[in-house]
Amino acid sequence: MKIAITAHGQDREAQVDSRFGRADYFVLYDQEKDTWDCLPNTQNLEAAHGAGIQAGQFLLKTGAKVLITGHVGPKAFKVLDAGEVKMYSFGDMNGDVKDALAAFLAGKLATVTVPNALDVKR
Repeated sequence: MKIAITAHGQDREAQVDSRFGRADYFVLYDQEKDTWDCLPNTQNLEAAHGAGIQAGQFLLKTGAKVLITGHVGPKAFKVLDAGEVKMYSFGDMNGDVKDALAAFLAGKLATVTVPNALDVKR
């Protein structure tokens, strides 16, 4: 399973980015292959509108089935939910990508059930 984590940098040492649509990067971890990859989100950083939708569509193309981020807006939520991507929030975590992944694997992150992570369940 591929797991995407929003980040400010290009590797697992990068600080997590609480934004989804305008995240600097998506760091991808492939559990089956035990490999890491990074994809820049440059096309959406300065987008006037539609950043969440475009980022959601871009993420679906990677094959990621899990997203770990801070917050997901309503339009991005619809795209990801329709694509059957499970979303998890690290809230206000200030750690790095590997910390967010470890928290997810330990079952410590809240599931995002509505846009903007307003209603989270453990």
